[in-house]
This record gives sequence, structure tokens and C-alpha cells, in this order.
Amino acid sequence: MDLFTLDPNVILTFLSALMRVSLILFLMPFFGGQNLPAPVKAALTLTLTLALWPRIPHMGLQMPGHPFALAVMLGAELLIGLILGLVVRFLFAAIQTGGQLIGFQMGFTMVNAVDPESGISEAITAHFLYMVSLLTFLSFNGHLYLLSGLIQSFELLPPGAILLSPRLASQIFALSGQIFVLAIQIGAPVIASILLVDLALALVSRASPQMNVLIIGFPVKISVGFLFLGIIFEIISLHMEGFVSRLPLLFSQLISAMH
Repeated sequence: MDLFTLDPNVILTFLSALMRVSLILFLMPFFGGQNLPAPVKAALTLTLTLALWPRIPHMGLQMPGHPFALAVMLGAELLIGLILGLVVRFLFAAIQTGGQLIGFQMGFTMVNAVDPESGISEAITAHFLYMVSLLTFLSFNGHLYLLSGLIQSFELLPPGAILLSPRLASQIFALSGQIFVLAIQIGAPVIASILLVDLALALVSRASPQMNVLIIGFPVKISVGFLFLGIIFEIISLHMEGFVSRLPLLFSQLISAMH
């Protein structure tokens, strides 16, 4: 093949596709976290771009020539990646919030672990539930739905063509409003059981003041918390299965609201 006869539109289409794939992929959960090395993410970005390149329409003519217009286009692509990544991060944030509530009730607030996704310190129960939810998400092929949403963005949104509409804002606020509701639903079995344990310990201390309830209370609450923690796995799997099944509809609604 003669390289000098290549259509510049094809090369610019590849560059625009590489720009969107790299920005979205580095902002999505599981793909864009700190748990994957940068060379692995770069190789994955190049591989996905080469796989998607023949399937996307030619967008080279839409590449701006002015540096300021190119910076605006990069900002728009970054915003698309943030919005698509937020859809999935809301669910994991709800699970981690539920884990924080559980850790507070079980007395694990001083036992912290570093979240590999964000790099911040969190309760060990929140980190444990996050790892369980991430494995459940992968077992339901959630990462494949993320890649399908990436392909769908090329079909509906040309480079830089994003519109911040009230419809888009209302959808994001509606999704973010479910974080605390889902966190309470996930942590409810442990919170309710430990509340009953506290009530029972209060009655015991009232009936027998000479008994040291604090020494008995900590291991009892931890044991009951771990016992009811097994129920949460079923709740997480049910929520994750329903969320993954709704991912194509959520992505289509968000992408349609962007243009």
C-alpha cells in the first residue's frame, strides 16, 4: 500500500477516535483506576481504537484547525467521559457508602484501607464491599456494556458535539439521588441487627449493672455484623444484576440527552 496516497480524512478519523477512547477509558471504572498500570491502559486504548476505527463514520473533516477550537473539542470529549463514567460510579459510591455505615456500626472506623480506584482511605468494610461489587460487576459482563456504550457514543455524538441540556442535568441528579437510598438498603440488615444488639446490651446492663457490657459488646456486635454481612452479598448481586441489565438504556438516554 502506498502510504503517500492515504486519505487525510481517514488519519484524522483515527486520531479523533483515539482521543475519545483514551479520555473515556481513563475515566471509566475498572479501566481507568490506579489498579491498572499506565502502559496496560495505553495498550488497551490503542487496541480498542484500532478495533473501532473501521466501524465508525469518517469524522476527520470535523477536526478543528485552530488550537483553541481543538482545546474546546478536548474539553467536550472529557465531559462525555465524565458523564458516562459517573453512571457506573454512582452505584459503586452507594455500595461504599453502605460499607462506611456498616463499619461505623461494627466499630471498624479505625480499620481503614486505601481504595485503589480513588486513592483515598476508607473503612475496611467499604473496601471489602467495593471489591465484592466489582467482581460481581465483571461476572455480569458489565465491562462489555461499558465498551458497547463507548461504541454507541461514536454513532450518536460526533467529536465535540455535546449539549448541556436541562434534561441531561435532571438525569444525572436523579441517578445521584439514589446513592444514599441504595446505601441504606445495602447496610440495612447489619444496621438493624446491631441496633437490636445494642438494645439487648442496654437491657442487660440495666438488669445487671455490675456486668461490664463494653467488653462483651464489641465482640458480639462484630460477630453479628459478620453474620448478617452474608445477606448483603445477595442484595448486592440483585442490585448489580438489575443495574447491568439497565446499562444500555441508561447510556442511550444520556447520549441522546447530550445532543
